[in-house]
Amino acid sequence: MKVAQAIQAVLLDALGTLVYFEPPAPHLRAALRERHGIEVSDEAAEAAVRAEIAYYRAHLHQGRDADSLADLRRRAAEVMRPALGVDAPTGVLTDALLAALRFHAYPDAAPALEALRARGVRRVVVSNWDHSLHERLEETGLAPLVDGAVASAEVGAAKPQRAIFDHALELAGVDAGAALHAGDSPEADAVGALDAGLRAVLVARDGAAAALPGVPVIASLAELPELCEYPAGAR
Repeated sequence: MKVAQAIQAVLLDALGTLVYFEPPAPHLRAALRERHGIEVSDEAAEAAVRAEIAYYRAHLHQGRDADSLADLRRRAAEVMRPALGVDAPTGVLTDALLAALRFHAYPDAAPALEALRARGVRRVVVSNWDHSLHERLEETGLAPLVDGAVASAEVGAAKPQRAIFDHALELAGVDAGAALHAGDSPEADAVGALDAGLRAVLVARDGAAAALPGVPVIASLAELPELCEYPAGAR
């Protein structure tokens, strides 16, 4: 029987696992009105946000550093213009867009990271995100609780590709057999981690998750530290 290595590092997804964001449309509408004196309807703001999110998801890999991220944000803001129907400078739209993005750490995130740290487990965030991942971890108070963060745009590889997991393992200073990855996407997180040789945990905050052989499902990160204590013979 193969004896599993002890878990020395936990890799964690960001959005949906450690952090979430408030619905942006109301904040976008408020920012345009309060900061720039521009009034738009709820429907226009919702449509603008949908267009921006679709564009961002398709191009987030282009935000690899501060300069390219600034350019990506300007382009994403311009995508909102048709839905908003406003004649305003790109800078105004960009400012309103950034003001609309409000991220928070889930209540269970910091306690789980602290518990892992107390056990001597290294913690690295691995996310399909642009260069601003580090900024988001800072503003949500999670940056001091992790040993590093890997954004797909910075390394040129996105989950479920093996390369992004390999980069995170280098930051953690462990091999794949001694690491576990937790995330909310069955394909990008669970399957990606398994294919890279890690153990995997699926985070299903809504209680619904696709069953994957050998992959535990948790509803809260409070359950994660205990999963680092694998018995001999566990995968």
